[in-house]
Amino acid sequence: MAVALIVAAGSGERLGAGRPKALIELAGRPLVQWSIDALREVPGIDQIVVAMPPRAPAPAGVIAVDGGDSRSESVRRALAAAGEGDPVVVHDAARPLLTGELVERVIAALEGDDRADAAIAAAPVTDTVKRVDPAGAVTETLDRSELWAVQTPQAFRRVALERALDLPAAELARATDDAGLIERAGGKVLVVRSSEENLKVTIPFDLRVAELLLAMRRGPRG
Repeated sequence: MAVALIVAAGSGERLGAGRPKALIELAGRPLVQWSIDALREVPGIDQIVVAMPPRAPAPAGVIAVDGGDSRSESVRRALAAAGEGDPVVVHDAARPLLTGELVERVIAALEGDDRADAAIAAAPVTDTVKRVDPAGAVTETLDRSELWAVQTPQAFRRVALERALDLPAAELARATDDAGLIERAGGKVLVVRSSEENLKVTIPFDLRVAELLLAMRRGPRG
């Protein structure tokens, strides 16, 4: 059986809401609740652990832990609180348009390759991407056919994730996602195609887009 970890310890400063991002309301629910509900749809996930800001109220029906000073430190704390389970699915609460179908595809990709240590959701980059020096001058135009924008959910062999997270706090703080830690350790990471709809809520504009997309999913009300 799998376990799922939700990273929900962000402050939400860029949203200007004056409260933790996970508790900001989106279409009638706290932001984090959308991810919890999606993960509950997935057969085989029998435990959800959420890394929350200290003193924040815990969502019902999950295990809650205080998040750390960095994203990967929050993942490490949530994993330590989780019961037995493999694989481990990690998801950011800031991506509330998660679907159970995407989680299942990520898990299936990992379980379908005995040599893989992780499988991650990602979308092909559609913009032209340029490398720019500190002075603001372009130094290189990258081949976007080889570039993917990484998202969550990400699924991991538990032993591989535990090993990757076994680093000093300062090194964990430099990680932007846990799959990068797996790569650093020489592990194999698979990409599972997702879409831009699995967006990350960072600023108020993102919140408005998420509300519109959720309304489209629900369809017209009769």
